[in-house]
Amino acid sequence: MRFHQAVAFLPTDQVLELGRAADAMGYAGIYVSDHIFYPRDLRSRYTYSPHEDGSPVWSPETDWPDPWCLISALAAVTTNLELTTGVYIAPARDLFTVAKLVSTAAVISDNRVRLGVGAGWCREEFDATGQSFDDRGRRLDDMIPALRALWGGGWVEYHGSHYDVPPLQMNPAPTAPIPIYGGGHSEPALRRAATKCDGWLCASAYTPDEARHHLGRLHKHLEAAGRAGEPYTIYMALMAMPDRDLYLSMQDAGVTDLLCAPWMFAQTPSGADPRSSLDARIAATEQFATDVIARM
Repeated sequence: MRFHQAVAFLPTDQVLELGRAADAMGYAGIYVSDHIFYPRDLRSRYTYSPHEDGSPVWSPETDWPDPWCLISALAAVTTNLELTTGVYIAPARDLFTVAKLVSTAAVISDNRVRLGVGAGWCREEFDATGQSFDDRGRRLDDMIPALRALWGGGWVEYHGSHYDVPPLQMNPAPTAPIPIYGGGHSEPALRRAATKCDGWLCASAYTPDEARHHLGRLHKHLEAAGRAGEPYTIYMALMAMPDRDLYLSMQDAGVTDLLCAPWMFAQTPSGADPRSSLDARIAATEQFATDVIARM
């Protein structure tokens, strides 16, 4: 079992130093989330909202640093961490922009990039970037093999249902395949992850019972795709106190990677200066590494 530190909602100016610390403490990776902006007139309903009006759980002022800027910076200050997007809303961008950003980050990180993708929920982001919202899932289904073709090196081309790429070269090309993981627990998302991706990312933090339910659904899709028993990566986040037996049971159910955010539980006094709050978050990160990661 491997542990990745999720850094959504962490102050942007603290991510790199926390990443350096995590790299030295035995964490497997850093998990970076994605949004382009927060519209004042938000009409889209957040898929996983606990609120009746469907509003997000974060405020308009929340930082959402660009994933590829952040991953590139993390690659420069770490050595071992895998750098995963969870999830990158790829169909809100054009194919070539996604391919170029991800391949460049993969090269400068020495193949430590893991691309987690999702179809997205915020129509306003798609409208602003000029990408179609209504067929975003179908475009993502076609974008995944198109990306793999563009990363092939040398002269490449691709002819699919939504993307048609004439012969071209896109360099720098990664020197190893970039794993692509599908996010979300809707039926189309699970089907996409099972048929087109190298792994699956949970859609949110689940209770243990919810986690087992969605894992069961995923395994049915993998069986239907003829992939049962194949090597397959599964990222899971749990709404539960750290528990070795629980983690081992998740491992038995196919989970390979656990998401955590021990920095969120740091004791930071109200009004503490940024350095003190960062020190507390690094200390909480180290405590989790000692109490949990080292004992797994």
